[in-house]
Amino acid sequence: MPTLGIDLGGTFARAAVVDGGGKMLASAKVALAERSPTGVVETIAQAAAAAVKGAGVPVSSCGVGAAAQIHKDSGVLSVAPNLGWRNVPLGQMLTARLGQPVRVVNDLAAAAWGELHAGAGRGASDLLVVFVGSGVGSAIIANAKLLDGAGGVAGELGHIKVVPGGRRCGCGELGCLEAYAGGHNLITQTRELLAAGRSPKLVELTDGDPARVTPVTLELAAEAGEDASREVYERAAQFLALAVANQVTVLNPARLILGGGVLTHCVGMRRRVVEGVQSWASQVSREGLLITESELGDDSGIIGAALLAA
Repeated sequence: MPTLGIDLGGTFARAAVVDGGGKMLASAKVALAERSPTGVVETIAQAAAAAVKGAGVPVSSCGVGAAAQIHKDSGVLSVAPNLGWRNVPLGQMLTARLGQPVRVVNDLAAAAWGELHAGAGRGASDLLVVFVGSGVGSAIIANAKLLDGAGGVAGELGHIKVVPGGRRCGCGELGCLEAYAGGHNLITQTRELLAAGRSPKLVELTDGDPARVTPVTLELAAEAGEDASREVYERAAQFLALAVANQVTVLNPARLILGGGVLTHCVGMRRRVVEGVQSWASQVSREGLLITESELGDDSGIIGAALLAA
């Protein structure tokens, strides 16, 4: 029987009915009218009902991928930076609201599972999946199994420390990789340069409007040779490339799958990550390594969440 997949972001909830082969039969997307746990649960329920109605078939269970650190046994979101949540029992709340079993996992864990079974990971059993979008996320598939760790938070590449006591991350801690290389934080750092008047090139690219700043804006200013922009960009690129290279050394995956808006649109940043792996990962760990892009794109998480629920 098909299952229901949910992709919970910071502004929308997406739902899809997915068959056993990873094919989406119908989907729906609903904006989060409010970000309280009860409000988000209702939004998810609306999206789920619309997707099931569109598919015209019953579903047996539901999987949810959320950008959060999640306790694997309870489905409690310990930290969900995009929603401003702490210790929210989302799994329990959704099970009660939807009236069916619900499994809640990290969004990158869901994406990795989707890529393994229906995307760029097919035919492999050891994957490292790294997405850089608004944040920095990663997940690990080892011997065709999702590596989730004792508490369910293994693979949190975005929250390794790169500058002890450094910039504050959305998780509340200091010096995380995500605080320097995540999309939201790249925008924040670029706006700081703009506000300080340190980057004429950024003023030119944005007409001085902070709302027009994107990670691509920073990359363009850095590539133009402007010192202030290049400093922020090079730091982020080097931290990210070194972190991914070290993960390859530790895990020895068969495939490294890269995705997310920053790595998709910032071509130079993606190139730096690939070059970093080729230069800094141990030679034996990268022998036979295939570096590829996400095949399912934005649908990887919703498909993976549904397949995990199955």
